[in-house]
Amino acid sequence: MIPEQDLPQHPTHTPYDGSSKLFTIGLKPLDFANWIEIDDAFDFQLAEKRRIHAEHTAQVFVAEPGSEGAQTEVLALLEQHLPAHFPERYRQTGDGLSVAGHPELDALRDPLPALHRASLLVQEDLIIMLRGKDGWRLAAGALCFPSSWRLAEKFGRPMSTIHEPVPGFGPGTRNAGLIDRMFDMLQPGNPVERFNWSIQAGDALYHPLSNVERIDRATGRPVRFGDVEAAARAFVRVERQTLRKLPDTGDILFTIRIHLDPMAALRGHPDRVALAQSFAGQLLALDDAQLDYKGMTADRDRLVAALEAMA
Repeated sequence: MIPEQDLPQHPTHTPYDGSSKLFTIGLKPLDFANWIEIDDAFDFQLAEKRRIHAEHTAQVFVAEPGSEGAQTEVLALLEQHLPAHFPERYRQTGDGLSVAGHPELDALRDPLPALHRASLLVQEDLIIMLRGKDGWRLAAGALCFPSSWRLAEKFGRPMSTIHEPVPGFGPGTRNAGLIDRMFDMLQPGNPVERFNWSIQAGDALYHPLSNVERIDRATGRPVRFGDVEAAARAFVRVERQTLRKLPDTGDILFTIRIHLDPMAALRGHPDRVALAQSFAGQLLALDDAQLDYKGMTADRDRLVAALEAMA
């Protein structure tokens, strides 16, 4: 459970304001200075990552032979970027980075693969994509905070297959082709970002869901919020995703930063009315397949009613 002091009073990102639509690609240019994010949940999330890695290592870290060069490059980029942008948190030492308030990380340097070590330095999860004959595939990943998927089930698979369950993004769709071309055209000097979001009943950051469990959720359409009051206590799970092509290996690093916001925090937002109305409008615009994929079919009307009450 996230400590109350680490829950945001105001959401950092509000893609449901209409700036980012669900089930669209929505890539936007990213300033390198804003590549990594740090907020008040930094200490809790880094400690939570260490706990999850220790308890679920095989489920949250994968790497294929041949990905070592990209892993090392990612770690080197972070070791360069973090002290330059967050000197109050990171300090260069002879063995790498020292993180203020997290001496436990010093003892984890040598035994761990480079991507695993890199992922424990930041709140973001890290995924490496390599180009092969079938397109861009997931070749390595450190994923402590999955949003309803399992890393092991996506490992080694190309993007179109990874996105197969997503309405409108499976193999052979226009979106699948666009993503492949975007990955091919991505340049090292031009990183991009996008946002995704979902709604969950609790505040768990570690939220895996297998393919079978996802199908069961879509077909069973379980009720997670029994009334409007319960819906108002929901958590909005915002994913800030970035993509950058690694300059040395030419592979792609995909970062996923989770912001878990109590939906009730919208009540204190200065743009409460506009945000709540736009949020409700986006939920109402989803079709049945999209609602089933997000696990919101049974609860959509109660969530909309809660948002309308906030507005």
